Amino acid sequence: MSDAFGPEQQRIGNQQREEAITALNDHFALARLDISEYQERVNRASGAQTYVELAELFRDLPQPHPPFLAPPSVPFAAVPPPPPGFPPQPTQAYYPPPTGPQPQYAPPPPVMGYVAAPYGFDPITGVPLSDKSKVAAGVLQLFLGGFGVGRFYTGHVGIAIAQLLTCGGCGIWSLIDGIILLVSGGTDAQGRKLRD
Repeated sequence: MSDAFGPEQQRIGNQQREEAITALNDHFALARLDISEYQERVNRASGAQTYVELAELFRDLPQPHPPFLAPPSVPFAAVPPPPPGFPPQPTQAYYPPPTGPQPQYAPPPPVMGYVAAPYGFDPITGVPLSDKSKVAAGVLQLFLGGFGVGRFYTGHVGIAIAQLLTCGGCGIWSLIDGIILLVSGGTDAQGRKLRD
């Protein structure tokens, strides 16, 4: 009876399942697993009942493994008996290194979802700066504000049309708007801060 019931048949608890899922999270973060493999292994880890079921999830993965799955102590497959005349073989299986070409995975996506920020990031909000200049917007608004050119430049079409129809609020609105753009900058139509 003791030979038929080894450590690989021992049942596991929630703590072992959680440790296995945490290790799978680490492998996913290192781009060793793609999203479908990761989801499939997490589902299998959630439903695992024995050590051998969890060991199979890490058979083709390098460290980190869950602490309770130390490679020499938890077998994942039975080792056939040695032929007669050979020296005794170890009874526990080992984790052989994977053979053949290994799959290559794409790096994880950028943290904030921005592909590039050629003009840098706003130091306060961390949002990329606009490709529009506050100096250009302010000067255009001061000299051609009656036509709403500064606001057309920043992409605020609604304000620009209102200034065009009112001749820049008789010149007062466009003058104040141009000064504000020069001093504090403002934002473009996408909400990005105008660069210096």
